Amino acid sequence: MELRPEQLASQPASQPLAPVYLIAGPETLRVLEAADAVRARARAEGVNEREVFDADGRDFDWHQLDASFNAPSLFSARRLMELRLPSGKPGKEGAEVISQFCANPAPDVILLITCNEWSKAHQTKWADAVGRAGVISVAWAIKPHELTEWVERRLRGKGLRADPQAVQRLAERVEGNLLAAAQEIDKLALLADGQTLDVDTMESLVADAARYDVFRLVEATFSGQPAAVLRMIAGLRAEGEAVAALTPILIRELLSTAGLARVQARGGNLAAEMKSRGIWESRQAPFKRALQRHPEVKRWERFVAEAGLVDRIAKGRADGDAWLALERLLIAVSEARAVRLLARA
Repeated sequence: MELRPEQLASQPASQPLAPVYLIAGPETLRVLEAADAVRARARAEGVNEREVFDADGRDFDWHQLDASFNAPSLFSARRLMELRLPSGKPGKEGAEVISQFCANPAPDVILLITCNEWSKAHQTKWADAVGRAGVISVAWAIKPHELTEWVERRLRGKGLRADPQAVQRLAERVEGNLLAAAQEIDKLALLADGQTLDVDTMESLVADAARYDVFRLVEATFSGQPAAVLRMIAGLRAEGEAVAALTPILIRELLSTAGLARVQARGGNLAAEMKSRGIWESRQAPFKRALQRHPEVKRWERFVAEAGLVDRIAKGRADGDAWLALERLLIAVSEARAVRLLARA
């Protein structure tokens, strides 16, 4: 069975828990809230024992998970077992363990699998087995034209009323960041005092979550969003930001990704390397997308060298337009076909 993430939260209490759930996708908030809905349902049905397994590297012990399926419950009649699989790829051994469970689910176990990465390529036999035995819910990223509707539903869910212009303004302010949108709507629920929100009230109550900064610029660049990159660069420039203030963080992130590319090229444990560099799970998706776009180590070394040039131009140590050089570099990182922009006569 396939359900949208929001449907998991709205299922009637009379609907029994499925033996297995797969909740996956790049939209972190939707994954988190769908998984929370399953946990809440489990608690409501008296499932008080919970085990968590982090399968974020090649050294994960799938035999331990398999053995746990058949181990007796210590504290309650049923257990919620969570398998965190960031890559969405369990490998051959993991796929067999999951498929075997789905073919004959342990009666005292509810298996909840969550993944950050998901695409049609992930829809393999083990995922099909989950779909036959239980529920698959994919949290695709909200498209720009869907954001206003999502914001309006979220407002209604919190008991808030807003006119269309106010809804549109909030969507513009959060610029696709659902976590920021959710935080702002929670704040509005406290401040609105029952009034219908018009655009002026929305302006006065909502912070500008879309304010441009170097961290969001790097995230958009690595995520492959050239249009957003151009918009953010224009915003930073209009706000009077200096290129020299942006380059240290940019160079740091490019150097870090060049290191990740080396690990990837030699077949190392990319997830473990990210953690060692302080790139935790919630921040990994943009780096993975960037490495898929540009898998070559030499290309990342080129990007680092170009960032150094941007820094020198910004500080007056080389000739050129620093903003233009920065724009060309970031567009080249965000769009593989744009690497030719870095060719200089």
